[in-house]
Amino acid sequence: MRPRHWFANRLLLTLSGQKPVHWMLGHTVGQAYEQLVRLAPLTPLRPPAGRRGAPVVARCDEYRPEPHVIEAFARILTGERVQALAFRLEHGADGRWRCSAVDLGFDPAAPVTAATAGR
Repeated sequence: MRPRHWFANRLLLTLSGQKPVHWMLGHTVGQAYEQLVRLAPLTPLRPPAGRRGAPVVARCDEYRPEPHVIEAFARILTGERVQALAFRLEHGADGRWRCSAVDLGFDPAAPVTAATAGR
């Protein structure tokens, strides 16, 4: 399994509330763990209220701006609902990939407005 797919699935499980945030300890560096600590309790990738079915990674692609860096982006599907997940991976000297940033394209802690309600 490619690193981007492995991390996309782990991030999805964490951000949908299916796994605890500490599950990502050792797989994150820098501010990424703090981002997850802030985001995970909000479960921004959970299914909408009243909907059944677990979210899935529908597609995951990458861009490599440098040889040891992957900037990945994934489409998360929950029924007909589509959400975006972007993250950065860095290849360490120990040969392991670690997540160094997570972005959902919006701040789930921000107040809901008419403009953001459809997300």
